[in-house]
Amino acid sequence: MGNILVVYYSQTGNTRRMAELVAEGASQPGHDVRLRDIAEATGEDALWADGMAVGSPTWMGGPAWPMKRWWDETIIKAWGKLDGKIGCAFSSQGGLSGGAELTCLNLILLMMNYGLLTFGVPDYAGKRTTLHYGPTSVRLPETEDDQAACRLLGQRLAQWVAVMADGDATRHPRFAKKT
Repeated sequence: MGNILVVYYSQTGNTRRMAELVAEGASQPGHDVRLRDIAEATGEDALWADGMAVGSPTWMGGPAWPMKRWWDETIIKAWGKLDGKIGCAFSSQGGLSGGAELTCLNLILLMMNYGLLTFGVPDYAGKRTTLHYGPTSVRLPETEDDQAACRLLGQRLAQWVAVMADGDATRHPRFAKKT
């Protein structure tokens, strides 16, 4: 049974809604999912998780300070203990070209520094909606495509956790075709 943590910071509720959709997508049979606001997420949550989806609004082209502080101060005792866990990112932004993809990349870099294995999603969630670095949304994810992108990230995280933590390659589309 894989454990998945969806942790987020949200000031306006936009990133929280994205986190709820990611958690919904990750809620696959055989997985336990914890949805945590950054204010309540602990190092124990990170240690419990086999996989983590991390979301932050974009502030000046990068993650919000409370998210960065969580990595710098709250879970620092987990340093070296998250190696090999699976990680992915998502971000909301105030307007187009606000830097949400940069925020996802910054979150991925933070996870890599802790030893998490990160992934991109090459699939399209809609006709013009990709999530190579993680789903992004301008403000609230109101469109069906934005919501589908968030769910797809959670689903893919659950699939990777099934492969890497549970040893069940049949749950990931890339490997299921070969079995």
